[in-house]
Amino acid sequence: MSQDANAKPDNAKKGGAKAARASDSAPESKYRATLNMPDTPFPMRGDLPKREPGWVAEWEANGLYGKLRAARQGAPKFVLHDGPPYANGNIHIGHAVNKVLKDMIVKARQLAGYDAIYVPGWDCHGLPIENQIEKTFGRNLSRDDVQAKARVYAGEQIDGQRTDFKRLGVLGDWAHPYLTMNFGNEANEIRALKKIMERGYVYRGLKPVYWCFDCGSSLAEFEIEYADKKSQTLDVAFLSAEPEKLAAAFGLPALTKDAFAVIWTTTAWTLPANQALNMHPELSYALVDTPKGLLVLAESLVEKACARYGFAAEDCKVLATTVGEKLAGLAFKHPLAHVHEGYNRVSPVYLADYVSAEDGTGIVHSSPAYGVDDFNSCVAHGLKFDDILNPVQGNGVYEAELPLFGGQHIWKAAPVVLETLREHGRLMATQDIVHSYPHCWRHKTPVIYRAAAQWFVRMDEGEGVFTTNKADKTLRQTALDAIDQTTFYPENGRARLRDMIANRPDWCISRQRNWGVPLPFFLHKVTGELHPDTLALMERAAQLVEQGGVEAWAKLDPAEWLGAEAAEYSKSTDILDVWFDSGTTFFHVLNAQNGSHPNAGHHEGPEADLYLEGHDQHRGWFHSSLLAACAIYGRAPYKGLLTHGFTVDGQGRKMSKSVGNVVAPQEISTKMGAEIIRLWAASTDYSGDLGIDDKILARVVDGYRRIRNTLRFLLANTADFDPKTDAVPLNELLEIDRYALARASQLQEDILAHYERYEFHPVVAKLQVYCSEDLGAFYLDVLKDRLYTSAAKSHARRAAQTALWHITHGMLRWMAPFLSFTAEEAWKVFDGGETIFTETYWDFHEADKDTELLAKWARIRAFREEVNRRIEDVRTRGDVGASLQANLFVTIGTQDEQGARLLADLRSLGEDLKFVLIVSSVELAEGHSTQIEVNPSKAVKCERCWHYRDDVGTNAEHPTICGRCDTNLHGAGEARAHA
Repeated sequence: MSQDANAKPDNAKKGGAKAARASDSAPESKYRATLNMPDTPFPMRGDLPKREPGWVAEWEANGLYGKLRAARQGAPKFVLHDGPPYANGNIHIGHAVNKVLKDMIVKARQLAGYDAIYVPGWDCHGLPIENQIEKTFGRNLSRDDVQAKARVYAGEQIDGQRTDFKRLGVLGDWAHPYLTMNFGNEANEIRALKKIMERGYVYRGLKPVYWCFDCGSSLAEFEIEYADKKSQTLDVAFLSAEPEKLAAAFGLPALTKDAFAVIWTTTAWTLPANQALNMHPELSYALVDTPKGLLVLAESLVEKACARYGFAAEDCKVLATTVGEKLAGLAFKHPLAHVHEGYNRVSPVYLADYVSAEDGTGIVHSSPAYGVDDFNSCVAHGLKFDDILNPVQGNGVYEAELPLFGGQHIWKAAPVVLETLREHGRLMATQDIVHSYPHCWRHKTPVIYRAAAQWFVRMDEGEGVFTTNKADKTLRQTALDAIDQTTFYPENGRARLRDMIANRPDWCISRQRNWGVPLPFFLHKVTGELHPDTLALMERAAQLVEQGGVEAWAKLDPAEWLGAEAAEYSKSTDILDVWFDSGTTFFHVLNAQNGSHPNAGHHEGPEADLYLEGHDQHRGWFHSSLLAACAIYGRAPYKGLLTHGFTVDGQGRKMSKSVGNVVAPQEISTKMGAEIIRLWAASTDYSGDLGIDDKILARVVDGYRRIRNTLRFLLANTADFDPKTDAVPLNELLEIDRYALARASQLQEDILAHYERYEFHPVVAKLQVYCSEDLGAFYLDVLKDRLYTSAAKSHARRAAQTALWHITHGMLRWMAPFLSFTAEEAWKVFDGGETIFTETYWDFHEADKDTELLAKWARIRAFREEVNRRIEDVRTRGDVGASLQANLFVTIGTQDEQGARLLADLRSLGEDLKFVLIVSSVELAEGHSTQIEVNPSKAVKCERCWHYRDDVGTNAEHPTICGRCDTNLHGAGEARAHA
C-alpha cells in the first residue's frame, strides 16, 4: 500500500514492525493516482513565531471577545476575577504562567457552555511607581507633579504589558480593562472604605507598625518577608533607683552594693527610647552577688548569664529569690542616665506574660514605640500616647534633638550605642548573632516596628469610628468562617491562609506617600478627632475623585467644603495601602461584571467563581480581598482559590540575571511561538514550582509536533468528507470505528473532569498518549488501508471518515484551551467557522457507554502488541521485511476463561483480523497455550495495497493488483464489517 509520509501521524513508537512497514518502498506505481491520498492546507510546520501575531491581530480586529459574550448571552456566568499585576516593567515568565493559566480556565469554561467572563486588570498606585518617578525626576517634586507623572507612567507600562499578554493568545476584554487608577475605581475604593467604617472595623491609633525606611511608609503584614540579619546582642545593666524597695522585694534588710536589672536585646538602637522593663509575674528571679554588683536575673538563667559576663562560678552567689510579681512597679535608672541629662529618667518594672526565660536574662527592656508587645504593655500600665518616646524618624535617622546619637541613622548608630554603654560601664556582654529578621519584600532591606498614628482595620472586638451598621462577628472570625466555605486548589492552601488570618494583627491601611487613593478625612487640629460629618464628606470626596481622580482631592482647599471650620481642621494627606486598592476590586469590578451572576440574590454583593494567583498571594491579594469582602459583605469575594508555584530553571533554581538562567516569554514567542509557552504551562504541574529551560522547551516542542501531525492526519483524511451527505449513522459504523468513538468519548469524560478541577497537565499527558498510542500506533495505523484503498465514496471509507470527523471535533475542543492558536487554525480548515471558542464540547452520543466493546478491543490491542513484538523478532533476523509480508498462524490457549474470551474476540473479526494486525493472512487455532508463528508469505505483493495475496493478477487487464483492489476500483467494492 503506497503511503504519503507527510500525511501519517508522528508516532511515539519508532522501529519494530511499524518501522518496517514504513520503510517498505517501491517505484512510483501507476496505481498511486487511484489511492485516496490525504490532502490538507493545514501545514506540517506551524511556523508559529511568524503566524501567531497575525491571529492575534485578527482576533482583535474581529472583536472576538465580544462575539464570545454574544454567543453565551443568557448562559450561566463563570467569572475569573483577575488579580492585577503591577503596572511596572516588562512581563516575565511568571506573569506568562499566570495569564496563560487564567486563559486556559476561562476558555475551558467557555467551551463547557458558560458565559466565561475575563476582564484583565492592573494595579497602578503605590511605591514602585512613585520610586520610579523620583528616580527619573528627583525627590523634590510636589505631590501634584508626582501624581501627574505617575499616572502617565503607569499608563505607558500597561500598554506594554497588554501587548505582551495579547501575544500569548490570552482572550479578554482588553479594550476595557479595570485599572485601580481609573477615576471610577478610585472613587469606589473610597466608598468601600466608607462601608468598612460603617461596619465598625476602622479606627485610628498610635501603634507600632512595620516601617520601611526605603519606602518611607508603614507596611502591611503581607509586605513582610523574613531573611537572615547579622546583629549584636547586648546585656545591659539598669541601676536600681529604689534599692531599699528592691531589698524588701527579695526579703533582705538592705543592699550592700549597687544593684542592677540586666536586660538582653538584639536592637541596640532601641535603647535610647527605653521607658520600662518587663518581667513575668510568675517567673522566679534571683539577686546575684557578682564582681560588678548585685544583678537581678531570671533564676534559671543565672549560670548562663554569669558565664556570658566572664564571671567564674565561685564569683556568683545567689543571695535571694523572689517572683516577678513582687518586683512590679520598682524603678530602675536608664543605663545612660549618668552620661547625659537627657536620659535622666527611670524605667518602671511592668509585669507581662510575653516575657520568657528561654534565653537572655528573663527581663525585657521596653521601648513602646518600637515593639507591639512593648507598646501594649506600656499602654496597659497607663503610659499615655503623648508620652511615648519616638526619636526615630521615617527615614531611619534619629531626630537631631536626641542626646548623644541625634542625626545618626539607626543602623550606623547601633554600634555607637553599644560602645557608649561599654565606655560608661553598663554593657555586661555582647555577641554577634545571625537571626531571622523582617524585611521589606520590595526593597529586601530590614524594617523596624515604629509607632505612628495610623488607620487600622480591626481584626477583633473593639470600637470603630462612625459605626452605623455594626457587624455581628469580629472580622477575624468572619474571615475564618469564609475560608471554611471556600474551595482550594490545591487543598493545602486552606491551612496556609487560615493560619495567616488566625495570627495576623490589625490591618494598617494608611500610608504616608503621594501616589494612591486618599483617606479623605478632616482631622481636628487639637483633638485629632474626625469631622462629625465624615461619612457625608467621604461620599462627597468619592464624587470629587470620580470626576477628577485622586488629584482632585490633593488640590482641594478645605475651606471650599468646611468654610469657617477649615481653620480648625487639617486635611489628611495619607493614602490607602496599595493592598486595599487591589483587595477591594471585587467591590466595583465584579459589580460591573456580575449583574446577572448565578449567585446574585443568594448573597449580598458580587462573588467571583475563582481567584487565581501564585501561592505568595495567600499573604497578599487573596488575603486583603478576603478581609475587605468579609468586612463589607460578611463573606469571601470568591468561591474558589487556585494557587500556582513560581517559575524556576531546570535545576530548580530561582530565576536570576546574575546566574543567567532567566527565560523571557518575549524571546520564546519570537523563537518558538507563544503556543510553546502555553503548552509548557499546561503540561507542567502548577501546584509546585514550574521548571523551564532550553531542554524542557525542546521536549515541549516535540510534544507539540506529535499533536500537530496527528491533527494534520485527521484533517487530511476528512478533507473530502461532507457530514451532511457522507456521514454514516453511528450504529452502521464498522466495529473498530465504534470502538474508536467509544474510546474518544471515554477520554473526553476524563478530560472534562480534569478541566472541572482546573487540572491541565493530566489533559496534556492523556492527549499526547492518545495521539501516539490510541490513534497513531493503533486506530489510524489500522485505518490507513481502508482510507487509502477503498472506493472513495464506499461505505467502508465513509464510515472511517465519520469516526475521524467526530474525533476531530472532540480533539480540537480538548486542545483549544491550551493550544489556542493551533486549534483556531485547524478549525478554519476543518469547519470553516469563524472561531472554535463559540463552540461547546462535542457530543459523542454516549459512545463510551458500550463498556463491552471497550473491553473487547482493549484485549485485541494487547494481543496486537504481542504480535508486533513477534514480527519484529522475525524481521530483525531478515526473514520478513514489512509486516504485510507476514502470514500468521496463531494458537490461542483456551485452558482459562481469559484465553477463551480472546479467541472469541479474534474469531469475531473474521477476515478483517488481518487488517487489524496489518498482516497478509491470519490462521487461528485452539490449543493448550498461546503461540504466534510468523512466516514469510509466498504470495505476490499487490502493487496498489502492498498486501501479499494469492489473487494478484486475477484480472488480466490489471495483472499487478489483487482481487480486493480490483473490486474496489472496478467492482462493487470489498465488504468490511469490523475493520
